Amino acid sequence: MARSFNLSLILFVLYLSTAAIAMARNLEEESSGDTKFIKASCEMTSYPDRCFQSLSSYASEIKKQPRKLAETALAVSIARAKSAKTYVSEMTDYKGITKRQHEAVADCVEEMGDTVDRLSNSLKELKHLEEGDSGEEFWFCLSNVRTWTSAALTDETTCLDGFGGKAMNGELKSLIRTRIVSVAEETSNALALINDFASKH
Repeated sequence: MARSFNLSLILFVLYLSTAAIAMARNLEEESSGDTKFIKASCEMTSYPDRCFQSLSSYASEIKKQPRKLAETALAVSIARAKSAKTYVSEMTDYKGITKRQHEAVADCVEEMGDTVDRLSNSLKELKHLEEGDSGEEFWFCLSNVRTWTSAALTDETTCLDGFGGKAMNGELKSLIRTRIVSVAEETSNALALINDFASKH
């Protein structure tokens, strides 16, 4: 009786171990597939390495959903834009800043504020789209998403234009440019992924 019980217990433990191994393997394969989906999607953007670096850690949430990928790209862009706005606003106290540089910094802070607003509107609109829908309202909403995201990209370019000319060259310009270019690349990638999502409807 005891021997029979022990055998049953051993078989049960073996069953659980096998099931756990199989489940872990399936999760690993699924995760790998999700990462490959992001990698392939990012290859269609202008900055694929940045795209994959920014989005691969969200693979388990994105899975293989083009809309979720676009939403996540927008969320990353918003976070990067908010961070850049804070950083640039702190540059108003930069040592030795000239009047013209101060004006360019103030204008850039305003442009980055607009960027955050437009990208936030894009994300809200994208989340409102009905899954599987492709009617007139769907395309109207998607048009808004594209327009706002493109406008955000223009805001970022306008910020950089404010530092044009040799007179603006120097460390201040270099520091701000690095931050804004980073945001612009994220926004450009988000727009590409939005367009990819649209192409599947």
